[in-house]
Amino acid sequence: MNYQNQQIADVAKLLIERIHSDESANILKAIELKVLVDQLSGLPKEERAAFGKELNILKQELQGLQTSSVTRKKGDIDVTAPMDINTPKPVLISTEKGSQHPLMKELDTILDIYYRMGFKALESRQIDDDFHMFGSLNFPEDHPARDEYDTFMTEEGWIAPAHTSIMQHRVLAANKDKLTDGESIAYVIPGRVFRNEDLDARHEHTFYQLEGVYVGRDINAGNLIAVLQTFFEEYYGKKMEVKTQPFYFPFTEPSFEFAIACPFCDKTGCRVCGEGWLEMLGCGMIHPNVLTMAGIDPTVYTGFAWGGGIERLVMIKHAIDDIRYFESGKLDFLRQFV
Repeated sequence: MNYQNQQIADVAKLLIERIHSDESANILKAIELKVLVDQLSGLPKEERAAFGKELNILKQELQGLQTSSVTRKKGDIDVTAPMDINTPKPVLISTEKGSQHPLMKELDTILDIYYRMGFKALESRQIDDDFHMFGSLNFPEDHPARDEYDTFMTEEGWIAPAHTSIMQHRVLAANKDKLTDGESIAYVIPGRVFRNEDLDARHEHTFYQLEGVYVGRDINAGNLIAVLQTFFEEYYGKKMEVKTQPFYFPFTEPSFEFAIACPFCDKTGCRVCGEGWLEMLGCGMIHPNVLTMAGIDPTVYTGFAWGGGIERLVMIKHAIDDIRYFESGKLDFLRQFV
């Protein structure tokens, strides 16, 4: 900065040199700067404005230089501290050699199986409203089934989805014209979901689900079981037994829990399954009220839906014993999948 007032220019040169030579000095309290400030009130009125303007510019310049100096000094701090000269620094994954997260890698495999079965994929949402979370899925207001989801909700009424079923109504309503053209609606919907869970090795507040929806003419529960059994056999690479047992979901009727024979012990019982069977997901025939809500005639068309955790699939496949590893960012865990 070129100052017109010679006295200010001289002080500026002096203090700037001082900043460079002594970064710890509080330059804004320098005696030379105080003298200039005291001098301002004694100047003639016609000189005071120009002098005061340049004095303020000088203060701003000095403050900027000192802030930059402090920032440079802090930049020399070792961010991996606490470390001493006898402690080796951790080996970090190079930013030039990044890798897919194991969940995303497995999701590619999962989607590829469903693509080959004729399904399309659509990503779920991470914020939604009460209608898509509950109303469109046949949850009456104040129904106790809503409480099972321990939903996160904002004061404005927005919801962090507790299941990927929030996309069912959207998929059905957007594709209902396909049915009159003789086509079926076939979608899988992966997405992140959120629940107010007590965290442990098998429960997380944030995890991934995959929703499946299929609607057409003359669709029955046998089609549902066949699709799911085919998927699990493809994913785990072996033939396996499956079974269902009755359950309750407001948006499917009848509703089932779907289980597979343990791929590790073939139902003899092991530390993974306990008694030979692994419950994998919830499923059922889409409730007529859900179809009607989307503008589809349930007397003409029927369909099925399912939803299950992606982490659970991956944990079983790779014998991972704690779901919290996926969100932990632990390098020793992630390096196993590089």
